[in-house]
Amino acid sequence: MDNKIFNHLVHAFEAPLTNPVLIFSLVLLIILLSPILLRPIKIPGIIGLIISGMIIGPHGLNWLEKNSAVDLFSTIGLLYIMFIAGLELDMNEFKKTKHKSIMFGIFTFIIPISIGFPVCYYLLDYSLLTSILIASMFATHTLVSYPIVNRYGISKKEAVAITIGGTILTDTAVLIILAVIKGASQGEINNEFWVTLGVSFAIFLFIMFGIIPKIAKWFFEKVESEKTGHYIFVLTVVFFAAFMAELANLEPIIGAFVAGLALNKLIPHSSALMNRIEFIGNAIFIPFFLISVGMIVDISVFVHSEGWTVFYVAGVLTIVGVVGKFLAATATQWTFKYLTVERNLIFGLSNAHAAATLAIIMVGYNNQIIDENVLNGTIILILVSCIIASVVTENASKKIVLAGHQHVEHVEHVEEHDEQILIPIANLNNMEPILDFATLIKSKKSPHPINILQVVANNELAEENLQLARQSLDKLAKYASGSETEVDLVTEVDFNIANGIGRASKEIFADCIILGWPSAASFVEKIVGEKSESILNRTDANLFMCRIEKPLITNKLITLFVPPLAESEVGFAYWMEKITRLGQELSLAVKFVCNERSKTSIEKELDLLGSSVPSSFELYEDWDNIYGLATFSNTDSLLVFVSSRYGDLSYRDSLDGLAKRVGKYYKNQNLLLIFPSRLEDRHIDEYEDVQTAPIFRKISREIGNMFSKEK
Repeated sequence: MDNKIFNHLVHAFEAPLTNPVLIFSLVLLIILLSPILLRPIKIPGIIGLIISGMIIGPHGLNWLEKNSAVDLFSTIGLLYIMFIAGLELDMNEFKKTKHKSIMFGIFTFIIPISIGFPVCYYLLDYSLLTSILIASMFATHTLVSYPIVNRYGISKKEAVAITIGGTILTDTAVLIILAVIKGASQGEINNEFWVTLGVSFAIFLFIMFGIIPKIAKWFFEKVESEKTGHYIFVLTVVFFAAFMAELANLEPIIGAFVAGLALNKLIPHSSALMNRIEFIGNAIFIPFFLISVGMIVDISVFVHSEGWTVFYVAGVLTIVGVVGKFLAATATQWTFKYLTVERNLIFGLSNAHAAATLAIIMVGYNNQIIDENVLNGTIILILVSCIIASVVTENASKKIVLAGHQHVEHVEHVEEHDEQILIPIANLNNMEPILDFATLIKSKKSPHPINILQVVANNELAEENLQLARQSLDKLAKYASGSETEVDLVTEVDFNIANGIGRASKEIFADCIILGWPSAASFVEKIVGEKSESILNRTDANLFMCRIEKPLITNKLITLFVPPLAESEVGFAYWMEKITRLGQELSLAVKFVCNERSKTSIEKELDLLGSSVPSSFELYEDWDNIYGLATFSNTDSLLVFVSSRYGDLSYRDSLDGLAKRVGKYYKNQNLLLIFPSRLEDRHIDEYEDVQTAPIFRKISREIGNMFSKEK
């Protein structure tokens, strides 16, 4: 009996796996763990999933092989990528700058192809059709780094608008070339071919832009309450468009892209339907496609004697891809007399080769137009171009903000009578001083109570834990009533504490979240992400972390450490108002430690606030050396450190793990760590969201931090 069970288990786990339930479980596990494990070393999700596919595929551990189920999900994912690409394009921005967008579209299409074709045809010695396909791949780009310009408040700049417009033109032109190449690979190009292609393409466009939008508009109006029906309808349009494209002898990805353009105006970017489309695509279909791409890549070619060929091809593809986009950006700069920093912004936004590039190369590979060397080289091109694009965009955005050209709508001012404060409970024993702190900084004009939140784990004991949570909250409410502080008790049931806090903060439109000091992290938290880091990632509001070891009235001074560019953050005015209010309540002077530029901005803000709190300044420039700040602190001070979330304008590597380092260095002292609010990010695809960082410099330190022991 035991042998039978053992043999059954061995057979079930034989490679390659054949049990569909086990295969699906494995893929979902990879989709779950890949971004989590690669986040500490800042590897883009799109690359992480491709690498995972390489490892488990037939050329790796051979756990998974290409079969009909994998092919089906892969095809859906490929179509989904192109559909979202069409859906996300901002047509209004394109209309505003259409003439300049057309010119940039021509440059970013013609120049990379003009360089790429002779290189592929003469240097790499590929055939005519293969060279045209690879060259056209250089012309595509994906707006991977767009969330960066959005975060920096410069998304309304003309240079950004024309880059978005150029994306529509160059991707559409490349997809038309793809249709011609596919037709040519199946037979001769003659007059009949062109007539058939022209007529079928015209009929296809008429159906997609003339009929489908009218049907969609009618459906969305008449079936208003059926939210599930809206999503199913959209999926039906996508796959119908892909099928129609095939009937017209075009590639299905062209149909999916056109479906996105056709439904673009009918699905607002911030709508619930758009959220559902992106969520399901990013959760299942797109990762499945990326894993299937990795399964095709043959790892062995990198280690065999002919492996140098792959690196040679990859090097040529990468150089041509980057240089072509740089020259296109330079030509645009000369034509429209843009500044160098604007040229860099255009180059950064248009340099990333990701979704569209991968889609085109996969079509070429499946039709046997390109070989494995090009496929493998394209994977390396995607990684390198995404990193270059994000770094260049970040640097250009910073320079534009430093020059004072960010859009004014990104300056936040919280009306005092609308202020909402949220205090999540972690440890009931240290909640009283935190509640006292919240009472001190809360606007006296706000009619809203302080919201006290307890997140209860969603498990079999949820009901029992909910009762205990309410009892704990009642005790805190009694304490608050002693100081006549009005509180609102909130309980959330969630599998994840950070997720529960994030959800609650959005539900009450919290302006400020006040937390206790983060405790020592367990090994699992170091891998997955510490609670405080998870809360930062899931919220956009101002966040204050407090360690109040002794009564605040024992402090004799507030020492505030302000890093460079903190004045450009969205929440700058908010925390300035709170610190001056705290100084006023405690009758304490405030000493600002900052650089010269920040000093000027702080002085202006103090004038606007009209505060009577005495203030002084100490200049400090070496902000990469955080420990040098110790010379400005004393044991009688309330020490306030302004930090920022990863990717924000004032973020720097030296601020990583600030709470842990500061907590160890300053024993038995009152500490406050501030993370200013930020704009909510909206990504085309989270698997293409390349967080900007000097990646290679950080890898070793991040891995070291992950396994460091608490001392």
